[in-house]
Parts: sequence; structure tokens; C-alpha cells
Amino acid sequence: MKAILLRQLGGPEQLTVEEVPTPEPGPGQVRVRLHASALNRRDVWITLNQYPKIRLPCIMGSDGAGVVDQLGPGAPADLLGREVVIYPAYDWGNDPRFPGPTFRVLGMPDPGMFAEYICVPVGHVFPRPAHLNGEQAAAIPLAGLTAWRALITQAAAQPGETVLVTGIGGGVATFAMKWAVALGARVFVTSGDEAKLTQARQMGAAGGVNYRADDWDKQLAELTGGVDVVIDGTGGPSFKGCFSVIRPAGRLVVYGSTAGNPPGLDLVRLFFRQARIIGSTMGSPEEFAAMLRFVAEHRIEPVIDQVFPLDHAVLAHQRLRAAEQLGKIVLRHD
Repeated sequence: MKAILLRQLGGPEQLTVEEVPTPEPGPGQVRVRLHASALNRRDVWITLNQYPKIRLPCIMGSDGAGVVDQLGPGAPADLLGREVVIYPAYDWGNDPRFPGPTFRVLGMPDPGMFAEYICVPVGHVFPRPAHLNGEQAAAIPLAGLTAWRALITQAAAQPGETVLVTGIGGGVATFAMKWAVALGARVFVTSGDEAKLTQARQMGAAGGVNYRADDWDKQLAELTGGVDVVIDGTGGPSFKGCFSVIRPAGRLVVYGSTAGNPPGLDLVRLFFRQARIIGSTMGSPEEFAAMLRFVAEHRIEPVIDQVFPLDHAVLAHQRLRAAEQLGKIVLRHD
């Protein structure tokens, strides 16, 4: 089969298209012929040696959707031929509050989705929402689930609340906005790109501010009147400004720190407002199933920035590295 391999570090330019053996499903597994996969920031970080415990060579890619084309021993017969989307990790464990010690995301060290086929346990394949095509379904798993856990599980966001999503444009932030709008929340966003703020409004955001402005936090306070939930993957200097608009009993959920640790956090505001800062990553298979039901119920379509052929994986990763996208970058396999 055709696959995208990383054999040495040094950036997306090190990715190569190669022929490798087609996998065979083991006991309790199915093989999925992948229609499409999608990129995450994690994939770029791996090529740049900015991710822990890198093992080479590897087939990266945590997001994928396709059709079950072969069953391993013990796999249910009714899965054959089913259009599916794949849960993007292994070994969450039994505690819904946090993953177990062997938890890991698909696509290094385990073989990932940047290939024509993948074998996974039967519990990892879920029916593809009927209103989505393969490329749309492939865009959801890792970023969608990270946003779902942050907004729904950790923040416990409710209809009618005001939600702030920072750094709109990235996959997780865009999904967090989508989930919050569909939930019935009033959603605001931040970005350093005016075009992305305009696009976010077109997709249902009530408004947004450019964090490059000197008084962006004051603008945010005037625009929102205060927020109940902040979903942040940036950290850094802007964290304090986001926290300044939190309402009493507000929740600030952090799923990343691309700008580093935040300086000058106002602890007085934290305790007097009975606010909470909550860490969050990924999510369990149960949360994945709940997210897909929500997608089907509300007929949500993910935001896709651009679709590349599988052979053009280098170009796709270069676009992601440049942070030019709004939404997910997808690889078409067919």
C-alpha cells in the first residue's frame, strides 16, 4: 500500500511517499481502507522533533475515515463494508477523569492514518454520520474530540452561556466554536487575522477581537459583557486578558500552550469570582461517541480549509506549519 513515512527529523520536507506492506487485521481488529485523513499540529511537531518519545520510522496521522474492508478473527460480521470514522487513540483506561498510563495518540509510535489502510480494534470504529462525506468525517476525530472534552466535559458549557474561544483558525478552536454555536451558546473569538474574525462571524460567532490591538482585552470586555467559559490553547501573555473577562463561577479550560506559560495571573480575581482553571486533552471513546451523536443530531459540517491529494502531504504540512489555515487540512486518499 501507499503510505507517507517519516524516516528522519527536520521538518515536513522529510516526509516521503513509499510502498509498504498492507496490514492484516489481528484478533478483534478490522482493517479500514481509508478514504481520507487529516492533519493536526502534532504531526508538524513530530517532523520538527518537538514532540516527546519520537520513534522513527513512523506513519503519522491521527484522523481518518473509510470503509471496513477486512475482518480479523472475532470481529463482528456486520462491520464488513461499513463506512466508519476512527477513534484516534489507544488505552484511555477506565477512569473518565483522565487517561491511563499507556494512553497514546494514533500516528507514532503506532501506525497512523497517512496510508491507504489501517488496522484498529473493533471498538475504535464508529459509524460515519450519514450527512458527512469521507473527507468531512476524517476532519473531526482528534481536534473535534479535544474541543468536545474541553467545552462539554470539562467546562460543562450550557445553552445561553457566553463562550470565548481563543485563536480561531486552528482545528480545535474552530471545532470548539462549532460545538458551542450548535449548543446554543453566545460565542466570541480572538485572532490576529481580521479575515479569520470575519469568517468566524459568518459561521455563527457573535463577534471577535484582534489580539494584536493594544487594548484588545478592553474591547473584549465591552463586546462580551463578561464570559462564562473560555476555551484556550495559547496561554502566553494573552491569557491574563482572557481571564480578566471571566464572570463569577466562570471556567477557563486550557488544552494547549503554544505561546508558553502565562505571566501575571490575577489570583485575587480567581478566588473572589469562584472561577476555575481546568486542564484538558483529547477524550475517551465514550466522549467520541457522544460527539458523533451531537454531530449527527445537529447536522454539523466541519470547517475544511483545504484538501490535498495524499501524495502532496509535504505541501499540506507546510501550510499547517505556516498557520495559514482556518479549519482542518485534509488529505484525500482515493
